[in-house]
Amino acid sequence: MRFLHQAVTDLTYSDVFLVPSRSTVTSRMDVDLSSGDGTGTTIPLMVANMTAVSGKRMAETVARRGGMAILPQDVPLDVLRSVVSWVKQRDSLYETPLLMTAGDIVIDAVHLMSKRSHNAVVVVDGQDFVGVVRGADCEGVDRFASLASVMRSNVLTLDAVPFDEIRAQADSGDLDYAQAKKLTDEALREAFAVLDAAGTDFAPVLRSGEVVGVLTRTGALRSTIYRPALDDSGRLRLGVAVGVNGDVGKKAAALLESGVDTLVLDTAHGHQKKMLDALRAVRRLSPSVPVAAGNVVSAAGVRDLVDAGADIIKVGVGPGAMCTTRMMTAVGRPQFSAVLECSAAAAELGAHVWADGGVRYPRDVALALAAGASQVMIGSWFAGTYESPGDLQVDASGRQYKESFGMASARAVQNRTSGDAAFARARKGLFEEGISTSRMYLDPARPGVEDLLDMITAGLRSSLTYAGALSLAQFRERAVVGVQSAAGYEEGRALPQSW
Repeated sequence: MRFLHQAVTDLTYSDVFLVPSRSTVTSRMDVDLSSGDGTGTTIPLMVANMTAVSGKRMAETVARRGGMAILPQDVPLDVLRSVVSWVKQRDSLYETPLLMTAGDIVIDAVHLMSKRSHNAVVVVDGQDFVGVVRGADCEGVDRFASLASVMRSNVLTLDAVPFDEIRAQADSGDLDYAQAKKLTDEALREAFAVLDAAGTDFAPVLRSGEVVGVLTRTGALRSTIYRPALDDSGRLRLGVAVGVNGDVGKKAAALLESGVDTLVLDTAHGHQKKMLDALRAVRRLSPSVPVAAGNVVSAAGVRDLVDAGADIIKVGVGPGAMCTTRMMTAVGRPQFSAVLECSAAAAELGAHVWADGGVRYPRDVALALAAGASQVMIGSWFAGTYESPGDLQVDASGRQYKESFGMASARAVQNRTSGDAAFARARKGLFEEGISTSRMYLDPARPGVEDLLDMITAGLRSSLTYAGALSLAQFRERAVVGVQSAAGYEEGRALPQSW
């Protein structure tokens, strides 16, 4: 990356813009968005390890589209093991159905539907398909009526056989990746055509009458564009965060044994002795997966963490939407400059950086990557989606939202210290640097996390073509960045109505 004109102060994403360059890239689809930092992602997006954002539904959905979620460090170890196992068992192609029985009641189905963007429940007897209940089927009926009274049995279903045959040939070595991908895409196009002809956007996938997943019209389309983030055994990838207190080595060893694909050592102030000690403890385990650590905002912090054993450095102090650190302490740094300096220092040492926080638009993701990040972590932006862990709520005007909170807020501290004595909890509760409750509204046009992934990656693909880059490495090399005024930034905003 080079500047169009030299900056004289630290910059954040709104302060800068990308200048188009001569390009020979003829299609957005020619662009490769794989990261290259050892995490195995095929799009450079990480879900931040926030309790209100990252859970099992988020993890499987994002991994299926090529990204990775990092589970929060505050979750008990036995729960983390269970979630890792659950995600690893999810299908890399089919979406996970919401399964209920005919004897279950409508109100429970309504509550479950908000957990998935396809807004449907599949009714089963054991694993055998019985019927489907959609959101519209539950309108105007007794909330305590059985699903048997509202479900539809004569609905479109798809056969898993075409996909099973392709997978079997690929597993046996009869098909290489490119051949298997081509045949799978053809089968997905056929599934899309069947769904389109039937006038429906949802169909259970059956194998000998048993439900093995669901496909949606848009999901079939997406699976021809995205490549899932898979481990060496063909299972979906996910990471887990670990704090710097307690027996870090013991917890990290247990997580590695459970099959996590990336370990993240996380604390608000990453450039401190406890972090360095924690990194050395993890390195003594000789992990075979990437180890990320943070957060820092300076080259000195990068060098110390890499020296202690980090492969990846998380960059960002105070830019997050839920964070009050800068207002409470004056500590932090404008995020674009922080990523730029830290990525340069990491590159000299053969390490990588993740840009953590401060992204609100697809342009910000592109700028973080241009500055040298290998991944961009997103938290609050993804909190307002069906797949985030919170319950869907509705405000007085009828708008849907979910509650989010910062990981250094009083609410998070309370959850983190639930096992402490009452006095110790009260004492720790006095120190907070985050918002304890915030409404993250679902975008009616993009209520699911996959909708946001579509928007972000579409913008990012275009950014690379404007720079004449076919890969993220080329993008970092070719990007030309200019500094703009607040008026310049405002000029680039679309207007929802005439002036």
